[in-house]
Amino acid sequence: MSNTSSQYDSVIAQCRQLYINKMTDYGSAWRILRLPSLTDQIFIKAQRIRSLQENEVRMVNEDETGEFIGIINYAIMALIQLDRGVAVQPDLGVAEATALYDEKVQLTKTLMEAKNHDYGEAWRDMRVSSLTDLILQKILRVKQIEDNKGKTLVSEGIDANYQDMLNYAVFALILTGYAQ
Repeated sequence: MSNTSSQYDSVIAQCRQLYINKMTDYGSAWRILRLPSLTDQIFIKAQRIRSLQENEVRMVNEDETGEFIGIINYAIMALIQLDRGVAVQPDLGVAEATALYDEKVQLTKTLMEAKNHDYGEAWRDMRVSSLTDLILQKILRVKQIEDNKGKTLVSEGIDANYQDMLNYAVFALILTGYAQ
């Protein structure tokens, strides 16, 4: 599992750098996005991945990597929004936004390590297409919870679903050889 931990860190380091670069370019404009908007952004990315996996012809010569990175970063933004609430104006500098990013990654990685221990790294034998489907399933669950105004009877909350999406996207990037 130590290999998983280092591969996870490698993927996150690259996603984190893109997040910092975009924060430098755009500031924290994403802070005005409501959770359903972030959920829809993740949906768009996951749906595009599924289309890329199913279609033989691609009109844009890109692979799935950028979309999985987007899922990771949008899921982290959503976790931050869950804690901080939606801002009326961008309100985070690069340093504070990065600290919040790191906090959410650490919580999510800890969850991954616990589940990975219990599941025996079963994800390593999965197909990337299955991980994509699981991300889409989690998105649909989040949309339903959002439609229910956050109320659930027996289900885990929205945060756990965002964490799972993030972890599935990291696993997909590891399986595709993105992790160094």
